Amino acid sequence: MSTRVIEHVMDLADQIREQAWQAETIGKLTDDTVKTMKTAGNIRMLQPVEHGGLEVHPREFAETVMALAALDPAAGWVNGVVGVHPYQLAYADPRVAGEVWADDVDTWVASPYAPQGIARPVDGGYLFSGRWQFSSGTDHCDWIILGAMIGGEDGMPLMPPRMLHMILPRADYQIVDDSWDVVGLRGTGSKDIIVADAFVPSYRTMDGIKVMDGSAQREAGMTDTLYLMPWSTMFPLGISAATIGIAEGALAAHLDYQRERVNSSGTAIKDDPYVMYAIGEAAADINAARQEILANVDRIYDIVDSGQEVSFADRAAGRRTQVRAVWRAVMAVDQIFARSGGNAMRMDKPLQRYWRDAHTGLAHAIHVPGIAFHASALSSFGVEPQGALRAMI
Repeated sequence: MSTRVIEHVMDLADQIREQAWQAETIGKLTDDTVKTMKTAGNIRMLQPVEHGGLEVHPREFAETVMALAALDPAAGWVNGVVGVHPYQLAYADPRVAGEVWADDVDTWVASPYAPQGIARPVDGGYLFSGRWQFSSGTDHCDWIILGAMIGGEDGMPLMPPRMLHMILPRADYQIVDDSWDVVGLRGTGSKDIIVADAFVPSYRTMDGIKVMDGSAQREAGMTDTLYLMPWSTMFPLGISAATIGIAEGALAAHLDYQRERVNSSGTAIKDDPYVMYAIGEAAADINAARQEILANVDRIYDIVDSGQEVSFADRAAGRRTQVRAVWRAVMAVDQIFARSGGNAMRMDKPLQRYWRDAHTGLAHAIHVPGIAFHASALSSFGVEPQGALRAMI
């Protein structure tokens, strides 16, 4: 089914590419792009079959995200972020999936997971408040997953800290319309979210630590390989795949721009050996990034499928690979962008948008290399990382 999704995307490549400019202008995906994605099933790729989903191999999900991001970076990014949420809802309380997809299997669920809200225990659930940034694609979503810390009557987190993922319907939160004025990925509409004393029943919450360490999946009785995949592999996968796809789109835009270009000294770019070298090197690095991230998810999937537990060392190595692949791809974009000449900076040229979007994707917290590299290196020495070094792993 994933081939059908990617083929549907490619059949509409020219339309999707053109709508990217409109999304940049209005600050969110166009309704036509969303309609295309729903028709193709982009967001249902990791959704349970029993709720109208496709349950594809995560490699195929990543390949589709990359293809879409190469055409429209914002659409690919939203696909990568929003498209992972059905994977998590598969092992939430069954009542949640029933509510979210009861009337429409193409209902989208937004995030973010950063624990920027306080959930105060009350009878039957929690009173929940907070403000979050970076809710990608949120205008087109009817539900949301938000990170929270359990708090006391004073509104402060209780100690020791405990993180929850809170699941809310659209009526229980506010989208801040003027909160996404940025240099890149403008079309994602990654706006701020406000929640003010919303009641969230206990069954619409998930233990954040258990989600990340895999125990939530096991406690929910998951048996399918897809839903036993580590969250720390799956959640970054969509974002990293989108960023690499943007780099692939940048390379294509660069080649199209340079094909007939003549530089200021009158030399055809195709006759400039230094630019040709840079293009060849960048193409190799971007392809290497693609192959790295796909091989990485294959490796983790095969471990899970064999019935083995994915160790912390394996998860850390996976995160290291994801991070390095993205940095490799975006650094390659820098090399070709720097050799595109002054006219490539004009706002009507697609290359500058790809460059801005790639760097904005690189700036996501999951692409910060410090913790992932540190934890992976320690694990290589047989040292078990502790505390903050286990974050997002």
